[in-house]
Amino acid sequence: MHALLVEDDDRMAQALGTALAQRGHTVRRVGRALDALRHVREAEFVLLDLGLPDLDGLELLRRLRTVCAAPLIVVTARCEERDIVQGLRAGADDYVVKPFRMAELMARIDSVRRRTGPQAGRGPDPTASGARPVRTGDVEVDPAGRTVTVAGDEVRLTRREFDVLAFLAARPDEVHSREEILDRIWGDAFLATSRSLDVHVAGIRAKTGRSGLIRTVRGFGYRLGRPTAPDGAGGSEGVGEGVGGSEGVGEGVGEGVGEGVGEGEGRGGER
Repeated sequence: MHALLVEDDDRMAQALGTALAQRGHTVRRVGRALDALRHVREAEFVLLDLGLPDLDGLELLRRLRTVCAAPLIVVTARCEERDIVQGLRAGADDYVVKPFRMAELMARIDSVRRRTGPQAGRGPDPTASGARPVRTGDVEVDPAGRTVTVAGDEVRLTRREFDVLAFLAARPDEVHSREEILDRIWGDAFLATSRSLDVHVAGIRAKTGRSGLIRTVRGFGYRLGRPTAPDGAGGSEGVGEGVGGSEGVGEGVGEGVGEGVGEGEGRGGER
């Protein structure tokens, strides 16, 4: 696997590059956003620090996602919930906070690759023959074309957001547990205490402007809804529902990181 490592700290980059090389990966390390955009198309995997000298890392992440669908993990000292939520909404497949254990990061890389790789199709294949568009209210989900339209206008979702919506749309009359969705889309039901699913659901609601498009079944999971009006025109379900709500979400994404690599970072300027 060829990894693109976007990290401006030389010591951190050396440690990460060595660990990846020991596992048989080739690594291109860059320290600036401009270089990351130049080389991202050749990458099969991306590790992204947010504290870059020429562009904020979240903005770079958004730009990378317009040209690259490779698995991407944010590795940063930014540990506030707002940063984590923004990173996942912008298209990160995982978010790891410094300091972290190197073995844990390598395991997270393997996990992301399993659930985003070509053999990760344990959920519905959006491009499978016979997959027909599903319409609910004024929202149409086209699994084959991987498009979503609202009142005739196309809405751009991230890859993971679309996968979640397409999964719910494939069986619109059923309620799906958090564990089932995480197992089918993320490939790991044990992520049930993570906020990743809730963040992506909130992103779908916000981008479509139809908070009733996905209905929350308290304490269990989600189902496809039937939005009857644009948000602000009589919708009954808040866009932010499910994020940090009463569904048993855990302490946050990227929790449990311990001492080890990057321990000295984050105590000065966040990176």
